[in-house]
Amino acid sequence: MPRRRHAALLLVALSALAACSAGPSTRPVIAVRGGDQEQSQAAAPTGPREVPPLEEYRSTGLSWSPCTEATRLRMGGTAPQGDQEYECARLTARLDAPSRPGRGSLGLAVLRVGSGTSALVVVGDPDGEPGTLKAARLAASLPPQVLSTFTLIGIDRRGTGKSDGVRCVPDAARTGILEADPADESQEDLLESLGRASQECVLDLENRLKAVDSWRTAADLEQLREALGTAHLNAIGIGDGSKVLTLYASRFPDRVGRMVFDGAPDPTLDVMGVAEGQAVAAEQALKAFGEDCAVRRCPLGADAGQRFAALLDRLRAAPIRGLDFDLTPGTATQAVLIGLADRSRWPALADALVAAESGDAGPLNAFVAPLVLEQDESPPRLDADLITTCNDTTTRVPPERVAGLTSDWREKHPVFGAWYARELLRCGPFPVPQVPKPPQLTGAPPIVVVSTAADPVTPQAGTERAAQALPAGVVVGWQGGGHGALGQSSCATGLAQEFLVNAKVPTHGTLCPP
Repeated sequence: MPRRRHAALLLVALSALAACSAGPSTRPVIAVRGGDQEQSQAAAPTGPREVPPLEEYRSTGLSWSPCTEATRLRMGGTAPQGDQEYECARLTARLDAPSRPGRGSLGLAVLRVGSGTSALVVVGDPDGEPGTLKAARLAASLPPQVLSTFTLIGIDRRGTGKSDGVRCVPDAARTGILEADPADESQEDLLESLGRASQECVLDLENRLKAVDSWRTAADLEQLREALGTAHLNAIGIGDGSKVLTLYASRFPDRVGRMVFDGAPDPTLDVMGVAEGQAVAAEQALKAFGEDCAVRRCPLGADAGQRFAALLDRLRAAPIRGLDFDLTPGTATQAVLIGLADRSRWPALADALVAAESGDAGPLNAFVAPLVLEQDESPPRLDADLITTCNDTTTRVPPERVAGLTSDWREKHPVFGAWYARELLRCGPFPVPQVPKPPQLTGAPPIVVVSTAADPVTPQAGTERAAQALPAGVVVGWQGGGHGALGQSSCATGLAQEFLVNAKVPTHGTLCPP
């Protein structure tokens, strides 16, 4: 019975609210055509400190061992070509649970690739590919000069990848969350699945539950910097990883090195504003996907959006049975959103939609399998994402409010509006955390922030506002589609390289062509 009493204590709501605001950006931007860059009318922001010099990292704080074959097996058929060699290590981090400050620990997986003498840490999204694998992929797509200057250090965030995993959501609840139809007028089934997820995670994780968040991930990066023996942390933040790096800069301002944010969450909107912004951006990304499909003459033809809508209608009438879960309107919507976020997988997404039209659920289900199934000894991604997201906010949106938003957004954003509205139910059953208030970030070196025009995860306008909230945020905009521009846009990648390697700050407001 002590365990149950402890779970009840964990469910006591704590409230603390940290918020910062900044108005929408009105700064002019200038396009880049070819290799020539024009100066914008707005002067580049200058921070109180210069770009820090590069310094050698030491590996004495970590014990590295070869892991090339194992890493390639984890990436499977999508492993990048090339002769990159990978080494892996484990970092012991402080747990820092709210009820047990300074007690407990957990292991974090790290990977390194490259021959450079300086370290460049890669931090990703909690629901995306683990940071170790993201670093391995980036190593194959970044310019060679980056890999000869830096050693990329990927880190699997708390509860993800090869780090001490979070696997607490019951299989049936996880499948129920995934398969829920966004067009369903009733919320009962989805709320039941979310309630079971919260109940089991509270019981299973106990003290660890509230230690899985972005605040403590920022502290993990400080421990990693110490283990690398460097005075400053150079880093690439991808999506939500940019928020972690912003927290890091607020908490450890004197340790900020050369940083690039590839997409960043909007710090000025509440959770409802963020969700609606993602719905708008997702529909833009679907349109860009369809246009790309038409140019490539892919099997979907020129009407990808219409065919996706028709597929959802067919799945409502008759879901396609799968081995581990079914292809339903909810599964298909989640799969398409994941596919839209990864520009390199757009051809595979088109093929998967065509296969689903023919009754083959396998290719589309493969997009969402990492969310709900354990793969290569890595836990399902949904669990850590759910807990991290709900630990990062004190906001809980009542079901009746979600019902109204669902009806409204279904009219405004017919493809994805209802799906994003119902996502607001996810944190309702979870304990309200005590979110620490970060110190105000008043000084930092320039940070390059790359936005993508049709980014369904971190919409362009929100990324620009995130840059505006920094003391010296420098925006580079890519007019393409997908989540993130590094490795996709040669223009944006080249500007990031110049900043990271040569400390050359790009022109603020530069636009890169699609």
